[in-house]
Amino acid sequence: MSARDLTEITGKTRVLGILADPIGHVKAPPGINAIAIRRGRDAVMVPLQVAPEDLAQFADALRKLKSYDGGIVTVPHKGAMAGICDEITPRARMMGAVNVIRREDDGRLVGDMLDGAGFIAGLESQGITVANRRVYLVGAGGAASAIAFAMAEAGVAHLTLANRTTAKAQELCDRIRAAFPESSVAVGDANPSGHDIVVNGTSLGMRPGDAIPLDVAGLAPGMVVAEVIMEPEITPLLAEAQARGCRIHLGKPMLEQQLELMASFFKL
Repeated sequence: MSARDLTEITGKTRVLGILADPIGHVKAPPGINAIAIRRGRDAVMVPLQVAPEDLAQFADALRKLKSYDGGIVTVPHKGAMAGICDEITPRARMMGAVNVIRREDDGRLVGDMLDGAGFIAGLESQGITVANRRVYLVGAGGAASAIAFAMAEAGVAHLTLANRTTAKAQELCDRIRAAFPESSVAVGDANPSGHDIVVNGTSLGMRPGDAIPLDVAGLAPGMVVAEVIMEPEITPLLAEAQARGCRIHLGKPMLEQQLELMASFFKL
């Protein structure tokens, strides 16, 4: 159930939406609705299932929907929506994807990508800073790429990228170097030793029997080991890290902080 009583929705209520296909798995609306209530804003988020072939036409309708303030964009629409928006932020342009849109008063749709910023904010909410730290990141998909760009933007001392497909890690490395020429970034192997912060940016650990995405022998006391996975809360990687004396960082703060950033983007 939503944090908002449906009887409180009136003709003055601003509408937000989350765009996905399929839609049944999304969890953001209750969080955004709770933030709206806490901030004293008359707004409600609802799920909007839109097929990929209908996305452009639907976006054009949103430009004309005067009660619509914006929404979250998720699978499979992040890349396509970036090309549909009238304006996107520089970080969204670097990523070639958006995960939030906002409708301006003149009907223009503005997009941003907050996956990486949400992860950084999640770390900071737990007192973990990334500036001038050595970071090891596993993965080269959508979430990992967003985190990699955010890490470079935040001023890490060095970023090591590891992925099962080395070519994908190298491609991401090249993109980061192009966007941040002064950054220190390189492709690494499965060994995370010598780093301050270790991040799993893959889905490995969500399902029983998943392989641990890195060589845990390289973990050492004093390291921070962080997950993007929220369920299970303690993944096999985090369990191993904890047993080896590392500080662990759960996946949930990323979602919590990203929702706050999204709400601010919608001007809630």
